[in-house]
Amino acid sequence: MTQPTATGKVIIFSAPSGAGKSTIIGRLLRDFPQLEFSISATSRAPRGKEVHGCEYYFLDHDDFLKRAGNGEFVEWEEVYAGTCYGTLRSELERIWSKGHVIVFDVDVKGGVNLKKIFGKQALSVFIMPPSVEVLHQRLVDRGTDSPEMIAKRVAKATEELTYANQFDCIVVNDCLATAVEEAKKAVAGFIE
Repeated sequence: MTQPTATGKVIIFSAPSGAGKSTIIGRLLRDFPQLEFSISATSRAPRGKEVHGCEYYFLDHDDFLKRAGNGEFVEWEEVYAGTCYGTLRSELERIWSKGHVIVFDVDVKGGVNLKKIFGKQALSVFIMPPSVEVLHQRLVDRGTDSPEMIAKRVAKATEELTYANQFDCIVVNDCLATAVEEAKKAVAGFIE
């Protein structure tokens, strides 16, 4: 991995799937106009009503790996067998050119990698579910994954929770309103 070329600030949000990070990020983007969401690339198919260029840049697996080989990603990870996620350099350039602070919504290993790349330019926030059981129920209630995929996500979450201490800030999402307020305080202190 190479260092990014620009020097703006970034905020990295990571969590196990279903912990509520996307909901919290949505509230922060609404309340802080200087923040802008970095759209990640993925080799997985869209879920539910996801749209290319909004939630993700959906690339087929071969195209994703070709771009990775060409150095088009700041970081990328094969999160599940055959399913890659990454941050395109073009996203950084797009957002920083507006003078905005980049907000990343990435898997836990991607979050750790981005923090290493950006160092003090970055605030890394880990959204912690209250328990693995609550996380499982949230994934069931979301209704976007098969029972087999939910089982995979819950197994992965158990491992991902061990990375929490590598983040600058841990926000437990037991009560959404409280978690949003904690995240707002951390973000406000970082971007001022």
